[in-house]
Amino acid sequence: MAQRADIIDLARFVRSPGEGRRVEADVNPGELVYGEQTYTIAGGAAASRVDISRTSTGYSLRLRFGAGIRGSCVRCLGDAEMRVEVDAREVDQAGGSEQEGLRSPYVDGDELDVAAWAHDALALAMPGQFLCRSDCRGLCPVCGASLNDAEAAEHRHESEAGAGPMAKLREIRFD
Repeated sequence: MAQRADIIDLARFVRSPGEGRRVEADVNPGELVYGEQTYTIAGGAAASRVDISRTSTGYSLRLRFGAGIRGSCVRCLGDAEMRVEVDAREVDQAGGSEQEGLRSPYVDGDELDVAAWAHDALALAMPGQFLCRSDCRGLCPVCGASLNDAEAAEHRHESEAGAGPMAKLREIRFD
């Protein structure tokens, strides 16, 4: 069973250049907020694998995990859950000066802030549109009802052309 880790002491696992080690840890990347919508990890933490390799001047790192993400569907605003896979790499190599080296923002000395790295890597792995299902039909532009729950033939309005929140936009003329 993996232990909970937010910070990993890299020097504890790999001491000399050329040495490598795999560390299994449960990591909580925290909440993600996009457009005032909050997305969380189901269960609060994800079982992750961190591969650590010591180089002559630093570390080469790889983080992998999969997590069930919960939040709101961008089309119908209903509850949605989606699995997101993360595979991220970082390099922390000291150089002769700060400009010459490759520094990871997640490594401070020999400590890796794996929770912050997992948060940012998860944010980059999130899909462009978080959907409850791939064929989500969204909301009716006239009444706002979920079209996923309505039969297309039965969901009609008396005067669809002039009603609803988008009615004013129909008055715009591009000449």
